Amino acid sequence: MAHRVTLIPGDGIGPEVTEAARLVADASSVKIDWDVVQAGEKAIERSGSPLPEAVLDSIRRNRLAVKGPITTPIGGGFRSVNVALRQQLDLYASVRPARAIAGEGTRYPDTDLIVVREATEGLYSGVEHWVDRDHTAAETVNVITRKASDRIIRFAFELARREHRHRVTAVHKANIMKTTGGLFQTAFREMAPKYPDIEADERLVDNMCMQLAKKPEEYDVIVTTNLFGDIISDLCAGLAGGLGVAPGALFGDSIAVFEPVHGSAPKYAGQDKADPVAEILCIELLFRHLGEREAAERVFRAVWETIAEKKFVTYDLALPGYTAHPVPPSTCSAMAREIARKIPNVDIDRPLVRPVDPYAVQSDPHLTDEPLPTHR
Repeated sequence: MAHRVTLIPGDGIGPEVTEAARLVADASSVKIDWDVVQAGEKAIERSGSPLPEAVLDSIRRNRLAVKGPITTPIGGGFRSVNVALRQQLDLYASVRPARAIAGEGTRYPDTDLIVVREATEGLYSGVEHWVDRDHTAAETVNVITRKASDRIIRFAFELARREHRHRVTAVHKANIMKTTGGLFQTAFREMAPKYPDIEADERLVDNMCMQLAKKPEEYDVIVTTNLFGDIISDLCAGLAGGLGVAPGALFGDSIAVFEPVHGSAPKYAGQDKADPVAEILCIELLFRHLGEREAAERVFRAVWETIAEKKFVTYDLALPGYTAHPVPPSTCSAMAREIARKIPNVDIDRPLVRPVDPYAVQSDPHLTDEPLPTHR
């Protein structure tokens, strides 16, 4: 039986990367019946609203959605469609894996962690106002509740247990934000003993950023509040190779929406050059959510092998910073076709091997041909 999934192409490069993801999904053994709806700038042109009620109705009906990036105006214009979706559908858990995929040129090739971000309240939720009539001072309200803190922390521990992760680190700023940060800290300290099989510890957000820049391989699952999670997840994406390879998911009690971490990049729209990997890995996360573990592993390994071979990779994966030896870039659509072609033939039992670039410095301990652990 086919799974009915809402598909929101989005703005800018959104239609290109979602089409790439759709191509990969259709090459798998999982049957998807796509329900295509529009949100963002195209929706404004058609209906006058960036988030039409029909979009929300489709997601509520299907309970699953794959979404492309949607433009959020900076400083003015409509408020974020992404924030509105989370609040309207109570998508309280933002899950953003950061995994270095076959990139022997990345600075942190052993990065493999998950950021779990509370997504409905806190400083990021947009509760703000002018303090004076002359608009010379503004104030943002940071609302942290025990209910939201408990459920996101519980979600993080349950995710760690389900994905065979061993450590959950809470990130806050309770030394200065003693009431709001302190509430989140207290919720974590009271929840952690309920999961004796999972190691639990805490970091202040500034210290966490330093620790991630030094030794990200020591961290497993990070749980934090809305704004801190937004910032830390981008940092972790950078450690793993960039936003182009960073998928994400939003979970409520009965609804799941899968979206890349990156933005809509309107200046690249229509050029067939955007990296499709983040959106394609959203399909992997969707399959894992559906319990289609083998299909999910096939998608991940097809992406890994395509990047490792470097025959069909977009510009960001072909330049120094992701590969130790630059190669000619390919197009978004060509890379997607190559990943889709590989899916039926990948060996899901063979250990993943990070390639050794003949131009790299062989004394670098990260650049070995040792098999990597099977993707978790």
